[in-house]
Amino acid sequence: MTSALRLEKITAENFDAAIGLTVRPDQEHLVAPVVKSLAEAYVHPDTAWPRLILDGDRPVGFLMAFLGIDFAGDGTGGDIRSGLWRLNIAADEQGRGYGRFAVESVAAEIRRRGGTRLTTTWHPGEDGPERFYLALGFRPTGEMSGDQRVGELELG
Repeated sequence: MTSALRLEKITAENFDAAIGLTVRPDQEHLVAPVVKSLAEAYVHPDTAWPRLILDGDRPVGFLMAFLGIDFAGDGTGGDIRSGLWRLNIAADEQGRGYGRFAVESVAAEIRRRGGTRLTTTWHPGEDGPERFYLALGFRPTGEMSGDQRVGELELG
């Protein structure tokens, strides 16, 4: 990882680079392809925050945050959360700190907007990213979102 890490909005100029990012084959069942995330961002423009992760000019990953959603989905607005919706680090770029950079970037955006916690979900199991999230300080909440475990990171 270099000091030239940055996030970019997805534009017509970098769209192909974004959708061309793929995770390792053994991880494909754990995270949606970038093109699906961008379609979801299109239909949820008020809450989705998709970004391309670049190291210099090289695309190394993709993240999409959710900002200010009704997490319970019951329409009451009693459980508004922000967090990491998707994280795709390119297969040949993993293990270089890009995932940590992505989480830290989402945390910074949530803090900038006045938030104090970052929520994410992951597939439980040995082949999933649970160890990664726990190592960053996420703690399971005891909730499940579909078949995914919910974790939170206090941003204090």
